[in-house]
Amino acid sequence: MMKKTYLLMASALMLCFSACDTARQTQEAENQTPAATSRVSGGPSPSGAVMSKNGLRVYAFDNSQKYPESQLRLNTPPAGGVVEPGPVQFDYTLSNFQLTRMTPHSNAEHMANSQQGQHIHNIVDNEPYTAHYETEFSKDLTEGEHVILSFISRSYHESLKHKGAYDLRKVTVGKPTETMEFDENAPHMFYSRPKGEYVGPNETEKVMLDFYLVNTNLSTTGNKVRATINGTEFMLDRWMPYIMEGLPMGENKIKLELVDNNGNVLPGPFNSVERTFTLKAQ
Repeated sequence: MMKKTYLLMASALMLCFSACDTARQTQEAENQTPAATSRVSGGPSPSGAVMSKNGLRVYAFDNSQKYPESQLRLNTPPAGGVVEPGPVQFDYTLSNFQLTRMTPHSNAEHMANSQQGQHIHNIVDNEPYTAHYETEFSKDLTEGEHVILSFISRSYHESLKHKGAYDLRKVTVGKPTETMEFDENAPHMFYSRPKGEYVGPNETEKVMLDFYLVNTNLSTTGNKVRATINGTEFMLDRWMPYIMEGLPMGENKIKLELVDNNGNVLPGPFNSVERTFTLKAQ
């Protein structure tokens, strides 16, 4: 009889604990703020500290889908080769990556997103990139020596940054009279985003800042990227995409500089660059 009574008391206590725990979890869920819920449900989440100055917020994020096996190789024009001025044929070998596919991630819902899907960024002499959705295309090149950087991009223009996801080479077009000084083994930075116009809240509330590094990385005690956004300076010590929030409508200016730990711009033709981009409400 005593044993039976003990079992009944133990069962009652377990039911009580279970009910209390359920009530606690329900209360915790109800107490979640909308900001906490939205951060979990989608959009770029800060990876590390959020930098705030003069109404601007800048933070890195790393929650995009990864493609570690993706590889890109430019076949033509050949590295160190000579081609004629005018339309130049570009031909790539691309593996383990699907062009024109929409990158399946909620980040695509919170940033400017190409409706044509994933693509290749082709940058000549650090000028604004052209986006390409096929592995073969032609592009006009003027007479001279040119540095060509190509890399794989998600549909919302975030670059793939692992080894093998890019191709860098120097090409001679025609018979130039001047030689470009470019050390392919030195540290280099290339500008990618932001670019052009951003329209509507889905594109203007969170604007991605993305750049490409070759032969270097960033750290708190080493090289960094100094980003000056509308006159406000931020030091970026990780090679990751960044989100900029609080930008005003209209024209915005950004300057990127690849600097050493003392703040000196590293030698190289593209390690300091300035661009403008425009935000529109509608």
